[in-house]
Amino acid sequence: MSSDVTGEEKNALTPESGFDLCGIDYFESLGRRLYFIEHYDKYQDALNAKKERDRPDEYLILYKGAQ
Repeated sequence: MSSDVTGEEKNALTPESGFDLCGIDYFESLGRRLYFIEHYDKYQDALNAKKERDRPDEYLILYKGAQ
């Protein structure tokens, strides 16, 4: 995974608190692959949203807030 997205992308999409649901677009160039989907305050809400996404070709990841 570390070669899939850059540290700069990860830092930009790591929230102050809560959880950000993000996706990875492997067809984009390195440095532009990570994209924001939605922010959640609670882990369970973020996890449920991740499970409910109905796009089998989409690779999803949750980023936990810094606090």
